[in-house]
Amino acid sequence: MTVRLCLPWPHRSLRTPAAPVGAITEEIRALWADMVETMEAMPGYGLAAPQIGVGLRLAVVDCSEVRGQAVLLANPQVLHASAQTRDHDEASPNLPGVSAVIRRPQIVTVRYMAADGAIVERDFRDLWATSVQHQIDHLEGRMYFDHLSPLKRRMLITRAEKLRLRK
Repeated sequence: MTVRLCLPWPHRSLRTPAAPVGAITEEIRALWADMVETMEAMPGYGLAAPQIGVGLRLAVVDCSEVRGQAVLLANPQVLHASAQTRDHDEASPNLPGVSAVIRRPQIVTVRYMAADGAIVERDFRDLWATSVQHQIDHLEGRMYFDHLSPLKRRMLITRAEKLRLRK
């Protein structure tokens, strides 16, 4: 397992929709293992393959209190989203040093291919739902700040750029 580097915003890969995964192979399992290790090293609640420069619809999510419960997702798709929402302060290692409160559905039903190749439908709630939706955004070539108004988005990116230049 290897901790991978996260691409810096505005790398083109972060705006490119990822390609579907046809089958779960040993290479996919190895990539998932690297993604979990990278997520843990950040530390974070999730990671999508495009964040580390891999253009495949792969994500990992672990919002458990005791880590080590990562859910490995290939080709995740939201089937249903609750009308109830929750606000959460979201961030990304691709744009370090800044965050924004984003409102998302509190519960989502997601279909995905699991590590054994089975197609699974699972409900995710609260922080798990937020993280899964955040990762699916990455797979679609979107960032969390795309949920902000243009003015707030511009301010956030400008603040991140100033932080980056100070280092």
